[in-house]
Amino acid sequence: MASYGQSAPILEYSGEAGQLVDDPEFNLSVENSQSLIEKVLNAIPETHTSCIHSETLILNSSSENRKLQYLAINLGIPSAPTLKALTDNFTLETCLRRMSEGLQMHQDLLRAVVQRLANTEKITALLTDIRDLRIQINRMLKAVQVAESPVAVQPTAISLASHLTGDYEVQVATHLTLVQLQSFGQDIVRSLRNIAQANGERD
Repeated sequence: MASYGQSAPILEYSGEAGQLVDDPEFNLSVENSQSLIEKVLNAIPETHTSCIHSETLILNSSSENRKLQYLAINLGIPSAPTLKALTDNFTLETCLRRMSEGLQMHQDLLRAVVQRLANTEKITALLTDIRDLRIQINRMLKAVQVAESPVAVQPTAISLASHLTGDYEVQVATHLTLVQLQSFGQDIVRSLRNIAQANGERD
């Protein structure tokens, strides 16, 4: 399971020439993605406040969130894909694919819980921003793919929905999904920054 707390730092992009993309549209998608992920991250605290009424479920409490990891397993919440510094073994295509898969996973998880929440305005808006971000990531992925292949989609929503037996489970699942989305989003910020810096050095 992923740790439900602060993300581990991602090393700066090493800048191998073969990883760079000399395409104005690609660079625009990078910029759009950077704006959208910041929008997503900024929306998470308000979304959490609007959905979570349990005082024990605190967004930025690393120690408390670590204690809840066993519940993530029991509820069927998978770990977010790992994002790393780009190398010959972790290519730009792999990085973008994992971003897309992680965003899709969190979309599916949030769609599963939103049906059980009383206040859905903030989480619905967050879902829209995640969708828009994934569109940008997929545009970049399409530009760098060696051979087109579909992004893996896991049946996460079905798995989670079957475990939402009561209000407590809904609250915990929503909380853990937002905590993990925040951590994964911070990883995306670092990865996009590395890509933008590397492309900037090439110009």
